[in-house]
Amino acid sequence: MAIIAWPKVRQRILSADQWVTVQKRFTPWANASLVILWVTGFLQMTADPNYEGFLAVDSLWAKAILIKHLAVIGMMIFGIYIQWRIQPALARLALLENKHPEQAADRRENLTRQEIRLGRLNLICAVAVLFFTAIATAI
Repeated sequence: MAIIAWPKVRQRILSADQWVTVQKRFTPWANASLVILWVTGFLQMTADPNYEGFLAVDSLWAKAILIKHLAVIGMMIFGIYIQWRIQPALARLALLENKHPEQAADRRENLTRQEIRLGRLNLICAVAVLFFTAIATAI
């Protein structure tokens, strides 16, 4: 989404309806991916010989895993906010566009900017997960 769809939205190549369709198709996959990431990460962490217990952060491996978990939690928070606050607001706004198009355009622009900003933060968290997984794996 962050790499392919958002630039198309900013360039006005995707219409609002197309963007909503992309979101509806993407959301279940994103949620499933986060659940799988969380479960597999937990299983791999507890099976690792470097794991010394809950919140035992006394090695580089443990610090990398802690930061990785914080990044995953960040991804979950950003995703929940986008799914439960911004996307419903955009859907409500689509209903109001017929009655007050000038007000809806300003509000849509604001919500779209906010969604893109949170999406970028989510992307940064995803890169952090990969980075700190690589660090933990290299140890």
